[in-house]
Amino acid sequence: MCGIAGLIGRLDGVNFAALKRMSEAMLHRGPDAGGTWASEPDSRGWGALLAHRRLAILDLSPAGAQPMVDLATGHAIVYNGETYNFVELRQRLLDEGQVVNSTGDTAVMLRALGLHGADAVSWFRGMFAFACWDPQNRRLLLARDSLGIKPLYLARSPDPDAGWSIAFASELRALLASGLLGTAYLDPQAVASCAWNGFVVGPGTVVRGVELLEPGHLLEFDGAGQERQQRAFWHIPPRAPDPAMDEAHLAAILQEGVREHLASDVPLAVLLSSGVDSSVVANLAQRAAQTPIHTFTLAFEEQDLNEGPNARQIAGNIGTQHHEVTLTEDHFVANLEAALDGLDQPTFDGLNAYYISRAIREAGFTVALSGTGGDELFGGYTSYRDLPVLHDWSRRTALIPRSLQSAVASLATWPLRRSGGAIPPQTRWAKLPDMVRHGDDLLTLYQLAYTLFLPGFQRDLLARDFVAPLADGLPVAMRRRLEAETRERTPLSAISVMEQRLFLGERLLRDNDVASMASSLEQRMPFVDQHLFESVDRLPDNLRYQPLGRKAVLRRIGLRGLPPTLFERPKSGFVLPFDRWIRRGLKNAMDQVLRDPQMIAPVGLDPGVVGRLWQAFLDGAPGMYWSRVWSVYVLIRWCHRNHVFR
Repeated sequence: MCGIAGLIGRLDGVNFAALKRMSEAMLHRGPDAGGTWASEPDSRGWGALLAHRRLAILDLSPAGAQPMVDLATGHAIVYNGETYNFVELRQRLLDEGQVVNSTGDTAVMLRALGLHGADAVSWFRGMFAFACWDPQNRRLLLARDSLGIKPLYLARSPDPDAGWSIAFASELRALLASGLLGTAYLDPQAVASCAWNGFVVGPGTVVRGVELLEPGHLLEFDGAGQERQQRAFWHIPPRAPDPAMDEAHLAAILQEGVREHLASDVPLAVLLSSGVDSSVVANLAQRAAQTPIHTFTLAFEEQDLNEGPNARQIAGNIGTQHHEVTLTEDHFVANLEAALDGLDQPTFDGLNAYYISRAIREAGFTVALSGTGGDELFGGYTSYRDLPVLHDWSRRTALIPRSLQSAVASLATWPLRRSGGAIPPQTRWAKLPDMVRHGDDLLTLYQLAYTLFLPGFQRDLLARDFVAPLADGLPVAMRRRLEAETRERTPLSAISVMEQRLFLGERLLRDNDVASMASSLEQRMPFVDQHLFESVDRLPDNLRYQPLGRKAVLRRIGLRGLPPTLFERPKSGFVLPFDRWIRRGLKNAMDQVLRDPQMIAPVGLDPGVVGRLWQAFLDGAPGMYWSRVWSVYVLIRWCHRNHVFR
């Protein structure tokens, strides 16, 4: 796990200095070592520059250092991530008569790319983002893993006379630090996305002109930085339930996947909440390990949100060496500036991952496994229960005009919506009229269910002269992609794809990456794996999802040997006591921002509406949850901290 950066441009002092600034901006991603590399220049003096920050995990020797050049092919690579099937790939190369000296995965990938080019990318199973330079053809290959665990940001020079053509990095802020972009401007579509989703949905970013390479895609540029190909090397396959994929087969795949995720030459731990998913990872990891696994739980003084006692009991039954870290309000507030500075783009999530990652790293661990991704695979969210019911009801009442149905829903919820005062409630029941109106469109239903603010209030919240169109909170390209990937699926499997692409891919994975790497910790997620996804996706719906919300097949596979009573509790997310902390320790800082028009207007929001929203929260208005005001606060703060304005 590392940080990478680079550019194609003139091999001069200006671009070397820009490369150095990008590398230094990502020191937290790779504190163990750093290096740079330059290709041979062409007749114009142009070439490729690569930089790498190293967090040493596999092959701690100098043979694992990057940028790495393959002496057999001349190819050079900078690589961030882990390729879990590298032992299998090494054998594949040995069968071809190749010898790879390093014991790590980078050299294996590099040799495969040098011999087989872009076609080799589809062989890699894991989490990765890399840049590989082909010296013979003077081509630069960029690629990002199948499900988007590792980010890769790209900027293209708008000036044909500039001394560079493309620049890339593991973090958006590294591109800002390069100095190549000049004045960075806020993308209005990103602000609209934050108002709807609480984060920026790709492939765009919060900075106009900077893009996020899509998961499962590769890009190839020539020596002048001209794009030569862009294509998907992996895509979500069409749904085809397979009778051969039974529970026993799936159990073997999951167990092997967890075992592969344990590969490490440095200390490793497991994030353990009191839920099913992280308990499955901890249980399977302990069964595969030779010594007790270390588990970590984030506990709170607020007992209604404290998972500590339950996690402690689960760890005792699994047999792990357990650590409990209590996060107090004082500690949270004292370290909040550093936590927020770790955010690479505005998001209302991620701080829980930051605090537990920091605690694990301070305890001496460099790698941690988590249970992220289990709910998306096996139907653990309420969306799997609620949305198909509304979608089915809409189809059954198709002969009744949607306008009439929406009017009835508006009348039914009118007393509740009236109770909000200056800002009407933004909760799911308040969204019912809109959801009824779009009940035959499952993707729109999904987006309405998750939106932070009702569409009407979003129009008030956004500055009238700074609005960019979105399709139900999604960029048009993302909506079209999801429509194509879900068109032939059952409602439940379609929701799995939406959760995989949006909630997981655009929010959790990005937040977890920057939050953990801010503390120089590699987070691995055995449930986020394309081979596992393909395998689970071949299960029939009744085995995969029923009974809804229980994740029964995952429990049977992963919780063997544990008392079922440990998990007979209402589902709860891994959340911080934000509501109380915002009203107490964070109140003054947020009040200064959310009542200041000069802070609010430059980020494309209406100061008067933001002020009313904040006051409604403080007054305890119905349905005014902490996530609404927190998302607005983080957006404003991020833009000012990084000097990105409209």
